[in-house]
Amino acid sequence: MNKLLKGIIALSLILSVAGQNVQAKPQNKEQIPVLKQDEIHQVVAKRVTNFFTQSHYRNFALDGAFSAQIFDRYFKLLDGNKFIFIQSDVDSFRNRQESLGQELIDGNLKTAYDIYNLFLQKRYSRYQYALEVLQRPMDFSTNDEVDFNREDIAWPTSEAELNTYWNKRVKYDELSLSLSGKNEKEIREVLTKRYNRVLKTIVQSNNEDAFQIFMNAFAREIDPHTSYLAPRKKRDFDSEMSLSFEGIGATLSQQDDYTVIMSFVTGGPAEKSKLLSVGDKIIGVGQSRSAIEDVIGWRLDDIVDKIRGPKGTVVKLEILPAGNNSKAKIIELTRDKIHFEDREAKLKIINNARGKVGVIEIPSFYMGLTEKVDSLLLKANKENLQGLVIDLRDNGGGSLTEVINLTGLFIDRGPVVQVRDNLQKVITYDDKNKGIEYSGPLVVMINRYSASASEIFSAAMQDYGRALIVGETTYGKGTVQTSRNISYPVDARLHPNWPELGGAQYTIQKFYRINGGSTQLKGVEPDIEMNKMKYVDKTGERFLDNALPWDKIPSANYLTLANIKLLLPELESLHLARISKNPEFIYIDEDIKRFNDQKDRQYIVSLNKNKREAEQKTNDERDLKRMNERLKKAGLPSINKLDDLPKDYKQPDAYLDESIEILLDFAPKYPKIESNKSINEIISFDSPIEQAN
Repeated sequence: MNKLLKGIIALSLILSVAGQNVQAKPQNKEQIPVLKQDEIHQVVAKRVTNFFTQSHYRNFALDGAFSAQIFDRYFKLLDGNKFIFIQSDVDSFRNRQESLGQELIDGNLKTAYDIYNLFLQKRYSRYQYALEVLQRPMDFSTNDEVDFNREDIAWPTSEAELNTYWNKRVKYDELSLSLSGKNEKEIREVLTKRYNRVLKTIVQSNNEDAFQIFMNAFAREIDPHTSYLAPRKKRDFDSEMSLSFEGIGATLSQQDDYTVIMSFVTGGPAEKSKLLSVGDKIIGVGQSRSAIEDVIGWRLDDIVDKIRGPKGTVVKLEILPAGNNSKAKIIELTRDKIHFEDREAKLKIINNARGKVGVIEIPSFYMGLTEKVDSLLLKANKENLQGLVIDLRDNGGGSLTEVINLTGLFIDRGPVVQVRDNLQKVITYDDKNKGIEYSGPLVVMINRYSASASEIFSAAMQDYGRALIVGETTYGKGTVQTSRNISYPVDARLHPNWPELGGAQYTIQKFYRINGGSTQLKGVEPDIEMNKMKYVDKTGERFLDNALPWDKIPSANYLTLANIKLLLPELESLHLARISKNPEFIYIDEDIKRFNDQKDRQYIVSLNKNKREAEQKTNDERDLKRMNERLKKAGLPSINKLDDLPKDYKQPDAYLDESIEILLDFAPKYPKIESNKSINEIISFDSPIEQAN
């Protein structure tokens, strides 16, 4: 599985970049680089094309028709909302659209670079136009609206048509700042900096930028989870899967032309050295045996690449300490392995009035997850729990191996998931480790952002009757990806001077539940829906371009442990009775209804200040009323405005609270499983469920 649903970790030494507040110098159009393909990109393009055409689950021909689809996808990735190009720009390359497949096979991507160079020119012109619009008088009294949902419209036919949109786009930016309390002078200062910063990033574009987007246009036209990973993206992906990286452990941001330290990872080299402080500026970077390079004005990701490096190596930093009269200094730090402890699985024990419950939150299926959860279960088993909740909300997936092993902690032995490859061969993956680490009642929480490995785990628990599944229908990603290096083992010997080549991630299998059904497109339906109302939105695999179809295969050889379905009517009745009186669920249903009622206008924003202020006032009054109702219930004093809310106040997690209540309804009737009891023994429920009071 992969976790590209939410994106790979972006940048920085802990792969997290703070917001930017930039003063950029004006750029000249003559400074825009003319990008061209690096020699190494020919090698990478050929190899990636070979991986995709030879090993991908989907069989496709890289012919003229498919090339034309890549052409359209490339323009969509460059300008999905159609505010840069006009129709004639697209048409000027149309006679080359069917040659893109052959260019990929040959590794000669001239068309891609020609299009990208035009994109840079047009994007530069658009932001120059935005700076011109910014000088006009600001009028927020009209009834104009701006619609940001432009993917499905036709390409604009003229620059004048684009200007009409950009007039509204700039006005939207101005109004947003005006609503925050800024005057015209302040608005112009902020937006001038913002737009000039974009112009600077255009001037700093490099050949890899164009190559990466075009290769991903090719990848995404095959299926939505296939990707080319540029070298830094490959490193970030590996860090995401292992929850660790090697560096100095500092979060960086760009302010003006400087790279500024925003925070430290506890225990990392930067924090332990005591040589750095938040607010220090990094103005130069060098390695242990090389001169320090001035990095003022560099792209942040390029600076990050120079600072990161293998554990045990030394990086030299030229620092301008925070303060007005600071003198630059040079320090040396030895890089180390940094671990993302805050993103590991966690156990918390909750003492509900009806009993003690454990909650294990699993943010992703990272490498080492099973070992971590195993240790958490050892603690949980000592707590005399009524049951356990596994929280998979917003978990976008991860390692197939980890989800198989994790499932094995809750069953004795048996199949966990089936997979089918592009040769239609079906393999069943079993839990082969005899024994159960936790044998008590289980509730698994899912939502519409739970995907991939989360769906394998929750589907297996549901099919076995091992757990009660509560929440929303999951995302519906039923495909398996592999990630491989583009470099070959012999490259280091034959081509020692080659740079990193990055990686390729592509779909190699579809996975199926042990009952034979696919989660692709359909997801996993909960045994108990958490809300009476559902969001009507476009969340889920079924809304993605080029998603693989749903299908099914024969069931694996398994029997259910317990027929939980017999309990569902009573459990659901108790659940509905509770949430009908629960203020938090009443709030949620109100929000869902309001969202659904406005779904056709969710991307349309008014540019009338009075109207926007009235909308904001209504929203603030509603939120303040709700918050004071919460505070009153908690025995805390009311507040006059939302800004007065105590910083340590934690808003109720209604879904988790209700999941615990459902578990306590469920627990008295669920049999405790002994580790030597066969998973294939069927347990039935003959008596009504009891509710503990």
